[in-house]
Amino acid sequence: MNQTERLYKIEQMLSESAVVPIGTLLARLEVSRATFKRDLDYLRDRLNAPIVWDREAGGYRFEFRARGEGARRAGPRHELPGLWFNSSEAYALLAMQQLVKEIEPGLLAGQVEPLKARLRALLGSTDHDVDEVERRIRVVQVGARRANPEHFARIAKAVLARKQVAITYFTRGTGAESARVISPQRLVNYRGSWYVDAWCHLREGLRSFSVDAIRKAEVLPERARSVAEKDLKEALETSYGIFRGKATKVAQLRFPPARARWVSNEVWHPQQKGAFEADGSYLLEVPYHDDRELVMDVLRHGADVEVVGPPALRAAVLAQVRLVVTRHATG
Repeated sequence: MNQTERLYKIEQMLSESAVVPIGTLLARLEVSRATFKRDLDYLRDRLNAPIVWDREAGGYRFEFRARGEGARRAGPRHELPGLWFNSSEAYALLAMQQLVKEIEPGLLAGQVEPLKARLRALLGSTDHDVDEVERRIRVVQVGARRANPEHFARIAKAVLARKQVAITYFTRGTGAESARVISPQRLVNYRGSWYVDAWCHLREGLRSFSVDAIRKAEVLPERARSVAEKDLKEALETSYGIFRGKATKVAQLRFPPARARWVSNEVWHPQQKGAFEADGSYLLEVPYHDDRELVMDVLRHGADVEVVGPPALRAAVLAQVRLVVTRHATG
């Protein structure tokens, strides 16, 4: 965090606790003792913050003129410099606000309205007018698929109640429907669409089902089969994309210097590896199991990416490129 964020964090910590040990301050701020000392001097000398070291209590605190309910901080009034949210906080608040706006009037109306007001208050809690924030900063979501609200509600209920669910599932790849009984483990929002990670009793294994592809859903009285968190992560989080499974291969993707300046800041997978090469190109390594989504993401970069390996992935991308050329050449 930058200095302004640290100043606010120090203010917050001292306001929330009577005394804060130096070790706690250094750990929460993630700075050295020397950096903290400079921040402390700035707060005291430049912003008139009445911060004192309490030897008996073994920590820092605000100095007060009086004790008890009427106590107030000693010295001239101090005021911290203006601060707005960091990128993750701004995204979270604006995304929440956008999602809440989309909630249709219903049973939660009484709870939703105060939530809307609270979000607006948070967005306007700085020196900026909330209406100006809403006009000037936008969160745009593209390509999200909407799930049937009734089916989503039943799946969510089963996830939390730990119950099995009988579903009719539409497989887009084949255009066929199948009847399944699943033990839902968790709901996941991925790229704006909802999926349920579940134990499929038909296939006897873990699967991810797109909630918007569920045509029917009925919560059953039977207790859901539980899968250990470790097994869930190993089966569903080690590989690339939503077509998940335990990663068995590593994609090597090389981006030329112009594209590298973009891709080097992108997160494709939590376990990815990346390095710049001598000519300024960027080599990205991504673990995967099923290449379908990975092929689509490679193709969106067009000629600005080369699949170095494995050969099977290179062949899959090349096959798609040939199909694109053929379709457009004969269209």
